[in-house]
Amino acid sequence: MQSILVAAQGALIQGILWGIMVIGIYITYKILDIADLTVDGSFALGGSVCAILITNNWNPVLALCIAALAGMGAGFVTGFLHTVFEIPAILAGILTQISLWSINLKIMGRSNIPLLKTDTIFTSTSNTFGVSEKAASLGVGLALVCLIIASLYWFFGTEIGSALRATGNNESMVKALGGNTKLLKLFGLMLSNGLVAFSGGLICQSQKYGDIGMGTGAIVIGLAAIIIGGVIMGRFKSFGSKLASAVVGSIIYFMIRAVVLQLGMDPNDMKLISAVIVVLCLCVPFIIDKVKANKTYN
Repeated sequence: MQSILVAAQGALIQGILWGIMVIGIYITYKILDIADLTVDGSFALGGSVCAILITNNWNPVLALCIAALAGMGAGFVTGFLHTVFEIPAILAGILTQISLWSINLKIMGRSNIPLLKTDTIFTSTSNTFGVSEKAASLGVGLALVCLIIASLYWFFGTEIGSALRATGNNESMVKALGGNTKLLKLFGLMLSNGLVAFSGGLICQSQKYGDIGMGTGAIVIGLAAIIIGGVIMGRFKSFGSKLASAVVGSIIYFMIRAVVLQLGMDPNDMKLISAVIVVLCLCVPFIIDKVKANKTYN
């Protein structure tokens, strides 16, 4: 029982920290209606940049900010390929993701950088407030998630933010009203990947190492979390609740993973389990709608 509680606590922390990445994916997948596969690369980019800076005695908070800027740069490349050269978004994302593998390896100089003897944002918080590192991780994660959700809620209520949302809903209408949809898409991709890389930096500091493969499967985790959150919080229609649902979905996803691992499943099967979770979350609402439609018809 105690092992399950410990696993649940770890899953809660991971779900919150990964939730920032899920919010980034939500911006492209739900708001812009773009399937951006840059995510796997930009997540690892954030971790790589953060790891190399911290090992060179940079401030952990500053390292996170630079990691986010690096992620925005990756989003710019994808957006540039898509909007200027009109390469399909999914292909532009794949090209950037592939390139980032080599770039991340060059940044770190090797495939893995340990951070066991370095100060991170979590160890600094733990020492400052005299709490455990897990409590510090939970507190910092919650504070950052609330700040990001509040900031995005404000931003998407501005003229530029509203135009960004409108671009995903009806691009032709935005063009007819004189909006520059290419520039809006470019900015949206930069914002999304900035958040993804920021989350990668946080995960890097949380797990105490940066790894070249840490972003593998991030897009699947993000989509699963978005779908789970949408199913759980589908009754809430406000934009703020939709952003929050991404984090809720991330927490539930990692809770499911923790339970599955506690039941003795092979960790190597997690990719398969993730895919099954996504399929179920996509199929169940569809089946429910079909059943309701048939009852109404009959």
